[in-house]
Amino acid sequence: MQVIMMLLLGFLVVCAVTVSFHRGMLNSILIFTAYSVVMSIIWMILESPDLAITEAAVGAGVTSILFFVTLKRIKNIDAGQEPDDEEKKND
Repeated sequence: MQVIMMLLLGFLVVCAVTVSFHRGMLNSILIFTAYSVVMSIIWMILESPDLAITEAAVGAGVTSILFFVTLKRIKNIDAGQEPDDEEKKND
């Protein structure tokens, strides 16, 4: 059981470092979701099912959905912006 716990903790550290240095927003959200899922597994191993359910619901569920919706709206805002001055001159 100790080996599994050490592997999960190592994965948490790798996820935290990776999400900090990754440039792609979509990939960062997916890595954050994986972080939350692994954290909920760790809470189950530590025999704390109430925290595990909360982490899975809020961390991996609601927060990820909010991130995806925000990312979609940001991309829509970028697509709906006025063209730059240089693009206007070329027309």
